[in-house]
Amino acid sequence: MKALTEKEIRGSFVNCSKGEAGRVSMPRDLDSRPWDDLDFLGWTDLSAPDRSYLVTEHGDALVGIVLRAAAGQRGYLRRSLCSLCLTQHPGSGVALMTARKTGAAGRQGNSVGTYICSDLACSLYVRGRKKPAVGGRIEESLTVEDQVVRLRLHLDAFLDSVAT
Repeated sequence: MKALTEKEIRGSFVNCSKGEAGRVSMPRDLDSRPWDDLDFLGWTDLSAPDRSYLVTEHGDALVGIVLRAAAGQRGYLRRSLCSLCLTQHPGSGVALMTARKTGAAGRQGNSVGTYICSDLACSLYVRGRKKPAVGGRIEESLTVEDQVVRLRLHLDAFLDSVAT
């Protein structure tokens, strides 16, 4: 992914108003992100921990979505699987993230959700740049490149469901 500016990020949001996009709290470490290893930029709002943001190249455009994490913490002994990168995490390492749909459906309150790594570091887990807590990733016969393609396919399918 190419490095993004704050202006590009704010202009990319598709499931919120321009006013809401203008109030999004930006990550402070944009300059130090490992852009070459990212398939999407994801971060959690420090002032509202149940709110996260995801920005990626989708089709020919930069697309950003606002996500909400479902309430409720799982016990540490319970494991969950991220739907995007297929990384296992104990406890609250995976969250059900919902996104308001775009257009009229979103204005009516419709949303879609999927299970995503709570820290939104899917790209780094797939590439082995970050290790999950106990248990970790299941060893696969797919190459890292094929796992990245699968991650992109899962992400694109989720973004498509937000836009329809």
